[in-house]
Amino acid sequence: MANCICLPKCPFFNDKMANMPSMSNLIKTKYCQGESSECARYIVYKAIGSENVPSDLFPNQVDRAKEILNLE
Repeated sequence: MANCICLPKCPFFNDKMANMPSMSNLIKTKYCQGESSECARYIVYKAIGSENVPSDLFPNQVDRAKEILNLE
């Protein structure tokens, strides 16, 4: 699979995960180098733009992404 188009500029990994390289690598493998359509950050990005992705939104917080998009 191709890498997520957001990975090079994703502030989540550039800021939030800098001090947790092992966890960062696990998440990148699953969401960024795997199925980016399952990433909460990517879901919000695709729906309403990168400027609306909360900086503290973790890739596995799909329920929160749905709340942001009023899908629940």
